[in-house]
Amino acid sequence: MDASSTAGVSSPHAPAVGFPSGMPRDLRSILARPGPVLALAPMQDVTDLPFWGVLARRGGPDLYWTEYFRVHGTSTLDAPILRSLVENPTGRPAIAQLIGNDPVALAKAAVELQRYPVAAVDLNLGCPAPVVYRKCAGGGLLREPHRIDAILGTLRQVVTSVPFTVKTRVGFADDSGWDALLELFARHRIDLLTVHGRTVSGMYRTEVRTDWIARAVEAMPCPVLANGNVHSPERARQVLGETGARGLMIGRGCIRNPWIFDQIRQHRSTGTWRSPLGREVLDYITDLYESTRPSAGFRERLQVEKMKKYMNFIGEGVHPDFLHRIRRATTREEFFACCRDHLDHESPMPLVPPPLPAHAAGVGAVGDAVPTGVPDPSAADPSQDSTQ
Repeated sequence: MDASSTAGVSSPHAPAVGFPSGMPRDLRSILARPGPVLALAPMQDVTDLPFWGVLARRGGPDLYWTEYFRVHGTSTLDAPILRSLVENPTGRPAIAQLIGNDPVALAKAAVELQRYPVAAVDLNLGCPAPVVYRKCAGGGLLREPHRIDAILGTLRQVVTSVPFTVKTRVGFADDSGWDALLELFARHRIDLLTVHGRTVSGMYRTEVRTDWIARAVEAMPCPVLANGNVHSPERARQVLGETGARGLMIGRGCIRNPWIFDQIRQHRSTGTWRSPLGREVLDYITDLYESTRPSAGFRERLQVEKMKKYMNFIGEGVHPDFLHRIRRATTREEFFACCRDHLDHESPMPLVPPPLPAHAAGVGAVGDAVPTGVPDPSAADPSQDSTQ
């Protein structure tokens, strides 16, 4: 896709925003800085351009990953996702994410994306959504390492002007092929690996295995980011300590708590952090509603339904009645009446999920869970790239 096919998108040849003083423009400079690198995990149709702006206003990560560009033989680059690159409001670098299984088509998309202000090109090998892995894309490719080998070889040849990165789970059903997969990544000289410490079949109902991530840190010649259920500064410190990872990628945790990146920074520098007050959470939800509201074709009920994608995660840190009422709201007034009833106060809110049930606990620490009687947020939209 050339720039002319993305109506309303600014020039693809220069960043749309200036970078703040002291913030590197490129991935290698960020990785060279002291301290853990903090990254946004992509979630399809959730962590979009408007969400980036909302997150940046509350501190934000060091790196942003785009939603995935779906790639196949006849695909073109998605204009809304391209906007995240050329209208990036955060002042931080953005990494373009690809998903697909056709080496030629993926190479073509990677070449095109390098004409845009990208900090790297990333291959998704972690999406556990059935609608994705049944097409042998995302996490589905982990069942066919020979195809991964071909894709990595092709992309490594064409991604030359920026780093080439990979985001993965440790296997499809188990970790029996994990060490061989790490050897494959190392042989193709990828520049950064992000590891979600679960299998594809584990979805979000099993514990994150920090030992699996630590194996990658030990084996890989490139930096590794740890991913999966980082929901608080304490958990961030624990994961970094148990894995030795260069940094953290956070998805659901920052939808629930958009202050988490600054909280992690505060915790590392002072040993403490500040939890947002109820009214600050209410302001966040209001900002989210208005920022994600379409400029054309606005329909109130559709916007309320869109907000429920976010509320499935935010609501895990609020009273159970909150999600019960939110899921039944059909108007803006009903939606915000529920928010005001639960959040219009000056008490601190930790915004952490409930612990995993005992039968799911395994190696690693407590992570996100699905509250009893509440639908699994990861199932709210099967198209979500839920690698986070």
